[in-house]
This record gives sequence, C-alpha cells and structure tokens, in this order.
Amino acid sequence: MADRPVPVVEKRLLDVKLAEFGTWLGGRDFTPKGILGAMGRGRDRYLNKYINVKKGGLGGITMVLLAYVVMSYRWDYEHIKHDRWRKYH
Repeated sequence: MADRPVPVVEKRLLDVKLAEFGTWLGGRDFTPKGILGAMGRGRDRYLNKYINVKKGGLGGITMVLLAYVVMSYRWDYEHIKHDRWRKYH
C-alpha cells in the first residue's frame, strides 16, 4: 500500500521542492500567535534533541552559549567599533 501524498502546506521546509516554495510559504501563519507557536515548537524540538536525552553531551549547552556570545557581540558592536577607532594619545 502506497503512502498517501502529503499536501504542500503540511510538508517540512527541507521536504519542499523549489517550485512548491511559494505555495508552502503562502500556507504559513504569520500572525503573532502563529509566530509564537512556531518558536515554541522549535524550542521544544531543540530541548528534546539536545537537552532531554539519557546520554547527553556538551553540544546543546555549547550551542546556547555560542548563540549568547554572538548576540552579545552583535548588540555591542557599535560601541566596540567606536572604541577601536579611538586614538590613545
């Protein structure tokens, strides 16, 4: 018995072909509730894959710390850039 075809709007992003991308994007929910729901699902997937495991490693925590360092640098970049251009004499 063959699998039933999945509608384009229900496919995951990695399963969507380039010709179907516009249809898939049109089926997304861009309301604040939909965006918060997508962020919650992403957080749950991250936690289940890297944090809530029997034999975990440092990978999940390392990614969180790396993201924090990158965001902190990005937020302070203007101050760091001006401090670098300042002459000390």
